[in-house]
Amino acid sequence: MPAIAEILSTAAPSTDPRVCDLPTCPVCADSMIAAEASAFVSDNLISYLWTCDTCGYGFVTKHSLKRFACN
Repeated sequence: MPAIAEILSTAAPSTDPRVCDLPTCPVCADSMIAAEASAFVSDNLISYLWTCDTCGYGFVTKHSLKRFACN
């Protein structure tokens, strides 16, 4: 009976893309974990309000949603 070898990838699995998208404060460089508020701007656009807990600086980011087609 022939042996079948399983080939495993040595590459590390990629991290969740949302983890690397978390912003840092442009004033004090503190990392931010959660947005203070969010709002749907349109069908595929969401805006997030971020406020730094360390220095109080606030800013808004916008993110586009990707549409996935179901088969």
